[in-house]
Amino acid sequence: MACFQQNSKGGRLGECARPEILLHSCGKRYSRGVKGQLDIAEASSTAGTSRAWEALTPALSEWILDYVSSRGFKQMTPVQASTIPLFQQGKDVVVQAVTGSGKTLAFLIPLVQRLLRVDEPTRKHHVAAIIISPTRELAKQIHTELISLLRFHGPSAAALRTQDDDSDAEMDGDVPEPAYPASTPKVVSQLLSGGKNTKPAQDLSAFLKISPNVLVATPGRLLELLSSPYVHTPQSSFEVLIMDEADRLLDLGFKDDLQKILQRLPKQRRTGLFSASVEKAVDQLLNVGLRNTIRVTVSVRGETGKLDKKTPASLQMTYLERSPSQKLPTVIKLLKTLNPTPQKTIVYLSACAAVDYFHHMLQILLPNFAILPLHGKLSQHIREKNYAKFADSLAPSILLTTDVAARGLDIHALDLVIQLDPPSDPKTFIHRCGRAGRAGRAGLAVLFLTPQECMPYVEYLDVQRTPIRPLTHPDVSVTATDAEDVTSKMRKEVLTDRALHDKAQRGFVSTVQAYSKHVAKSIFRVGDLDWTEMGAAWGLLRLPRMPELKGWEGDKTLGVVCDYDTYEYKDKQREKARIVALEAWRNGDGKVGEGKEEREKRERRRGESVAWSEKKGRLDMRQERREKKHKRREMEQIAKMTPEQRAERERLEKMIQVVREEVKGAESEFEGFSD
Repeated sequence: MACFQQNSKGGRLGECARPEILLHSCGKRYSRGVKGQLDIAEASSTAGTSRAWEALTPALSEWILDYVSSRGFKQMTPVQASTIPLFQQGKDVVVQAVTGSGKTLAFLIPLVQRLLRVDEPTRKHHVAAIIISPTRELAKQIHTELISLLRFHGPSAAALRTQDDDSDAEMDGDVPEPAYPASTPKVVSQLLSGGKNTKPAQDLSAFLKISPNVLVATPGRLLELLSSPYVHTPQSSFEVLIMDEADRLLDLGFKDDLQKILQRLPKQRRTGLFSASVEKAVDQLLNVGLRNTIRVTVSVRGETGKLDKKTPASLQMTYLERSPSQKLPTVIKLLKTLNPTPQKTIVYLSACAAVDYFHHMLQILLPNFAILPLHGKLSQHIREKNYAKFADSLAPSILLTTDVAARGLDIHALDLVIQLDPPSDPKTFIHRCGRAGRAGRAGLAVLFLTPQECMPYVEYLDVQRTPIRPLTHPDVSVTATDAEDVTSKMRKEVLTDRALHDKAQRGFVSTVQAYSKHVAKSIFRVGDLDWTEMGAAWGLLRLPRMPELKGWEGDKTLGVVCDYDTYEYKDKQREKARIVALEAWRNGDGKVGEGKEEREKRERRRGESVAWSEKKGRLDMRQERREKKHKRREMEQIAKMTPEQRAERERLEKMIQVVREEVKGAESEFEGFSD
């Protein structure tokens, strides 16, 4: 069977001389048995489907052919050639395909086609299709691709221009806007990606204003919108549900929201589930309302010729065995010696606090690279800004991130992926690596492992059908002197600002906690960590107080001499607060270096141990304040009353007083039990 992939220059699809990507003899059809068992029957193969876009006409509209032609896609990828016809036939699909195989267009094109071929346009404030993504960045990427596609459809493009008067106005000049009847079907989309800068009320306001029939969303924000009585998903309107990175959506963090979303959607719909690692979640996927399902699996030939790889053939996955203090020096040397210099590199860490700390350090150690942080605790505005800078950068850039950027993101000219910390789940390892080597472009992924982790984890990945090789680049060896130089530079920088010391302590603790939660606990054991090496790798001045260090008899100062009484913050306000806390400690009223939050917590604990009489006195004072507040509000209400309302109030109070006296008079004193 022929194979199609993209070349590294033009990014266009063409036939390969040596087939690398093949479609499995088409997935399987699943149906639920009488007793809840899964009956499996082979579905018909689509392996012989033509890969030319024109082969889908007349089912494929002319304007879609114009779009794929403008993108340089001369041939469909295997996942597109197999999935689009199945969707057009009204099948539900579970699609597993390697990263960078064109999954996004595989569901966007049939989704748009289906909505445009309905008998009448979607009613106002009714939703016809939903695309769910696990991360904001991936949701935005899908929405951008959808908008790019819709600009080739006249009525939908006109609706886009109505939403954003500046989007195409300059391009159109004085050309009159074509008039389309109101009954003309069109696709209008809305992105729901959450964040602190956008509130659910703003999403609802935008929905009511533009009345989209397609929602591209993350689970939490989508659920909030669907909970509104003004948003409708009836059987008569709703057509398609797409879940991208479906296995991640079914993780514990999303499962509850997803179930609530599905309860609000009609059961009679078309459903598509897409991911690069979906096979282990099939049992759960069948519970989301799949009907008449066909599973499509696209794999890559390994060295043995078997269809066993889960990553693109153009991606070289490697590892390096390094002690903790040698990891960062090796990264620096790798980036400086690779030829050509990687234009874009992603460096993965396991904790948000680690990203914050190393963002500062890498700016010192790699001055010729733009270092951009990205993690889930940054504000949405900063996340979008940093991601856009990295995606559009023409200079050598590094995206320092957590697993928030591990899934689905398609970044042009991304050459190198470095994993300083191994991911907690092997599925995440695949997705991390898959950010490079997309669409046939050559890519390199490097995983750093310590000596005690190396061979066990390499064998573990091999069992998971994710083989990796040692990196054979000749210029990445580092010496103990190189490691000491980097540690010395980091410690020198940390000493310039106590805030960096605080960041290092938080990041170190968070990283150790993440390490302890690894799926392969037999390989990644906290008890095997070399704490002195770890401290040097982070440039720590001392090891933090943490449960994992209990019983460790090593030098927690790491051999660094530092006068913490004179160790200052650059920020004047923070330094002033530290001096106040230091003086309080010297007077026996506080602890050295404690902030406002720590001091208040300590005072609360002290309050819990005071005498009962003192506590009762405090409670009496609070009760007295409440009574005064209540009386003040009561007087304010009386002042606003009319004379008639006041008279009625006095009458009611007298009646209540009479009742109270009658009840009190009816009470008799207990005189003991009768004989």
